[in-house]
Amino acid sequence: MPLRTPATDPLLRTLLDRFGHPGFRPGQEALVRAALGGRDALGLLPTGGGKSLTYLLPAHHLPGLVLVVSPLIALMQDQLDRAHRCGLRAAALAGPTSTGERDRVLGACRRGELDLLLTAPERLAPGGPTATALETSSVSLLVVDEAHCLASWGYDFRPAYRVLEGLGPRWSVPVLALTATATPRVRRFLIRALGLRDPVRVELSFRRPNLHFRVERVPSEAERWRRLWSEVRDSPGPALVYASTRRGTEGLAAAFRARGRRVSPFHAGMSPERRAGIQASYLGGELDLVTATCAFGMGVDKADIRRVVHVAPPDSLEAYYQEAGRGGRDGEPSAALLLWHPIDFAPLRARIDRSFPGPL
Repeated sequence: MPLRTPATDPLLRTLLDRFGHPGFRPGQEALVRAALGGRDALGLLPTGGGKSLTYLLPAHHLPGLVLVVSPLIALMQDQLDRAHRCGLRAAALAGPTSTGERDRVLGACRRGELDLLLTAPERLAPGGPTATALETSSVSLLVVDEAHCLASWGYDFRPAYRVLEGLGPRWSVPVLALTATATPRVRRFLIRALGLRDPVRVELSFRRPNLHFRVERVPSEAERWRRLWSEVRDSPGPALVYASTRRGTEGLAAAFRARGRRVSPFHAGMSPERRAGIQASYLGGELDLVTATCAFGMGVDKADIRRVVHVAPPDSLEAYYQEAGRGGRDGEPSAALLLWHPIDFAPLRARIDRSFPGPL
């Protein structure tokens, strides 16, 4: 299918304007053309690299349904809002959904009344109502967003991710796998697990020159707090602080609030409604700062975050890049600071030992 140009296609112009670009970013056009041509593709685009456009545009052009599998409710809501702003007929099956609402959405899929459907992998269990309905719908493209989660979550945290293995070939639809974080080993795993057939591969550099990374060892907890407060206090715009525990986010938020900051903690122990409200307040400028666990990450699309501070090392370099990459999505300078003390590594080692026990 030919790809129309922004000059001849008003909706394409709207889509590109939504991302603030006069044309495609590097790698986007190759992935879009692969999708329109029925080719499997693997896209490794840096955080802020415009992954959403690579399936929003095919959803506009393709005759059938574009099915996007996404890991988080907040992320799906953000993608759904973008799709609606771009004029697409879109819906989401995420989180608690009434049977009536589910049936309404799936009925629209069968009748060809939707361009885009967002859902979680748990919804695609074989024999379930969603999978059964989609098998009889005209699905033109399967998109696995944040595809690295298949490797990192699919065998323990969310085994339902394994339902995606080979799903594209079974349904005879092309697959577009997207991620900002995948080592060469994970890329090879994704190609094999998803059954990608001679995929188009777009693997862009992780480098984002507008981000300034610093790693500082702190000699004491008092100095950790002093460095953290200094970084947040001097931030020229909104800031994001990552802590490793829920209790840590609550304590930091209380300390920052006592110093006059508009702040809220964010972690998976909160209700979905409360998390959604905090995110909306942060995106809307009602909060200067969020103190969060790793639960606050892939669902965030706030362009003007100027500081991202980790008060302790996260579990992996991939996690750090994903979280630090929340800063500077508007292309303007942003700083990422990682604070550490040798004591921080004891719980990390304990988690590794629990996850990967030694031989008996």
